[in-house]
Amino acid sequence: MRTSIEVADILRSAGPAYRAAHAGHLSLGQLKVMTAIETCRTAALGGHVEACDDCGHWRIAYNSCRNRHCPKCQGAAARTWLAAREADLLPVGYFHVVFTLPAEVADIAWQNKAVVYDLLFRAAADTMLTIAADPRHLGARVGITAVLHTWGSALTHHPHVHMIVPGGGITPDGKRWVSSRPAFLLPVRVLGALFRRLFLTRLLALYDAGKLAFFNTLAGLATRKVFLRHLSPIRKKRWVVYAKPPFAGPQAVLAYLSRYTHRVAISNQRLLAFDDASVTFRYKDYRRSGAERQQVMTLATDEFIRRFLIHVLPRGFHRIRHYGLLASSTHKDAMALARSLLGGAAPVEEPEPEEPPDHRPPCPCCGGHMTIIETFARCYQPRAPPPPVSSARRHAP
Repeated sequence: MRTSIEVADILRSAGPAYRAAHAGHLSLGQLKVMTAIETCRTAALGGHVEACDDCGHWRIAYNSCRNRHCPKCQGAAARTWLAAREADLLPVGYFHVVFTLPAEVADIAWQNKAVVYDLLFRAAADTMLTIAADPRHLGARVGITAVLHTWGSALTHHPHVHMIVPGGGITPDGKRWVSSRPAFLLPVRVLGALFRRLFLTRLLALYDAGKLAFFNTLAGLATRKVFLRHLSPIRKKRWVVYAKPPFAGPQAVLAYLSRYTHRVAISNQRLLAFDDASVTFRYKDYRRSGAERQQVMTLATDEFIRRFLIHVLPRGFHRIRHYGLLASSTHKDAMALARSLLGGAAPVEEPEPEEPPDHRPPCPCCGGHMTIIETFARCYQPRAPPPPVSSARRHAP
């Protein structure tokens, strides 16, 4: 039977010792993430007291950290983001395409996260837009929603970009919608070859511009000859671009996006055991199939924290990006044109309700409404609540 364990529990227990043991080797961003997760939904962040208008039941609700790396804070953020994206869905099939960096480049990305992750986004997007616009393939401008994941299922460093792409696009003259084949978008081998060329060419440009740094085992790459020799084997290797079959309708796209856009390196649901010395969790071994794909791994606690912190993104780095028809500067007009060419009506804007909706949460005891009766600041506890009001007194004139 699985116990209820959270990443926050692990960091609260082992985090102080980990910070002390790795002092000077943790970035400010990593330290902030650790603190945010440790204090999430605790008195350290303050909160409020809610009481039921009907039965008097009360409860304390502590504030969330809202850090994008926190496993507990992504549900609400995902729902808000998806509500905004729903208007961009078109009545066509959607494809899932994945661009993955080879291990030799992933090592460089580990030490140069901001510039190499940004290059991964741009090279993958330019590859999709270029091949899709080629008359020999689709001959149209497509829309792309891209999401960066930096982890494998076992928390290893495995940077890759997931893309959700509609099955078709608008011709260059803007007069026609071109649909892809029902189960085929673009040839993955062609995508992989162009992705490899664009990425390596631009990576070398970053190197020559002095925008890459190398440390520890990669320190030798600071010499240009060694750097070129390091990249030589992957110039001829096939770079992995994977395209999944299309989704079964727009609602399936939304369901999929809700699982991918705001995912963190590991969810609390995957944690199985923690005993200070080690952490046990579930992961998927993609080299196996069927029931054997689900595996269990146990790591020393320090190693688990180290792997978790690998995936802290640089401050201000956008891990969800839009390209082509969905680029922020033109996406509203492009979506309106796409719907027009597809013969679909624009989304109907719901009229404002005469009375604003009641967003108060339901009472877990009687189903009534919970109302905030007190707020309290960080590091403070609420005052003791008044005793519940009896039903007879509450309804007395």
